[in-house]
Amino acid sequence: MNTPNADIAARPTPDAALRDAAQKLEAGFLAEMLKSAGLGETPETHGGGAGEDQFASFLRHAQAEEMVKAGGIGLSEALFHALKEDDDAR
Repeated sequence: MNTPNADIAARPTPDAALRDAAQKLEAGFLAEMLKSAGLGETPETHGGGAGEDQFASFLRHAQAEEMVKAGGIGLSEALFHALKEDDDAR
């Protein structure tokens, strides 16, 4: 049985929601950078074919998410502070 306090504790705070959005944006950016760097491209010989191409984006995105969890490049922190300032100004 859920108590009212448990329901309140389960809700994300506005800061947590902003931080999550910033981290998702950084992960998306990093995934595109990994794509531009050639990560996940099918090799000319002995490649996995169309199936490998289809799932390469999932691999890049998962790797980008792990990069963000490990500290990323600082983009999510800058985005979070910019979003926070904008939110506080309202």
